[in-house]
Amino acid sequence: MTQRRGVLLAALAATAMALIPAIAYAERGGGRSQGDSTETSGTQSGRSIASTVRYTGSTVGRGDSASRSLKPAGNWSPPACWYEPRSAEEFSEYVEAAYSETVNTPGQHGYAKTTVGEFRDRYKDSEYENYNLEKADEGYWWVAVRDKDRWMEPEAQVCDMPPFWVENGDAPPVENAITPQILAELAYNRVQLPPTEVALAPDAATKVNLPTWVWLDEATFKEVSVTASLDVGGLDIQATTTAKPVSLKLEPGTADAETYPSSGECTINTDGVSIGEPYADGKADETPPCGVRYLRSSGEGTFKLQATITWDITWEGTGGTGGDLPDGTFGNDQAVTVQEIQAVNR
Repeated sequence: MTQRRGVLLAALAATAMALIPAIAYAERGGGRSQGDSTETSGTQSGRSIASTVRYTGSTVGRGDSASRSLKPAGNWSPPACWYEPRSAEEFSEYVEAAYSETVNTPGQHGYAKTTVGEFRDRYKDSEYENYNLEKADEGYWWVAVRDKDRWMEPEAQVCDMPPFWVENGDAPPVENAITPQILAELAYNRVQLPPTEVALAPDAATKVNLPTWVWLDEATFKEVSVTASLDVGGLDIQATTTAKPVSLKLEPGTADAETYPSSGECTINTDGVSIGEPYADGKADETPPCGVRYLRSSGEGTFKLQATITWDITWEGTGGTGGDLPDGTFGNDQAVTVQEIQAVNR
């Protein structure tokens, strides 16, 4: 909270834009595994109103490493900001708290106090009357919400409209108003993927010119999903984003190697839940459907075999909405020891 307060006060000192105090920040919750849920609160937190979007499923939680999150293909990214509705009471409490904190902060610059005072006046005594509390059952305030991890990015600045009132039944006059599709895109950003450690045979150390079999089975290679929902301000919407693994890309970690197939792209098997084929006795002379053959020794070190899974992303939402989102990737490195085959002279 202290860090967020400092950021907001710095913003106020740097600019005289009245909309700055009205920006809210979205927070991620603490779920970790399939079936866990994260939930953010719409109550006042310091100067900002947290997002009221709730996430359930295989979610990235607070403190989790981003290394198990989807990396979107291409230049696409989930939204860095959007708009959500707030009740008249919630909005009035937020503005009053922001005003009180700013004017009562020791050493606060004069024009910061002026700015937040003008912002308060707009919604209390000027353009609007007492935050529309007497019209609370006729509509809702819509406020800009930014992903707190991305609030400095240019994409987070497009939600620059100050809080605005929308009558019940009217559509918010902004492009980034929360919808099932935006919920699906937010859920994309919170998908927690299972570890990607492929099985190898030989697994301890392979030999030069000996094919190494690579595979992923159902236990570690399964689809995951996250549901994002919002029930506030007359809206009760949700969307479920599902990531389904479709292929495995192998990069041996050295140019002195060959992959099977030659493209290094191992596609999902017809069972829909596995890639490659486990090694078994009697297959020593066969070519693995998914694997790698090293042409030289790794010496006293190892090669970093990179295994990257491509995930097909789809979503379904309220009102029969749904569709596709850009593919995502996730992978990591595995150390592979490659030894020379020792010949015995008699």
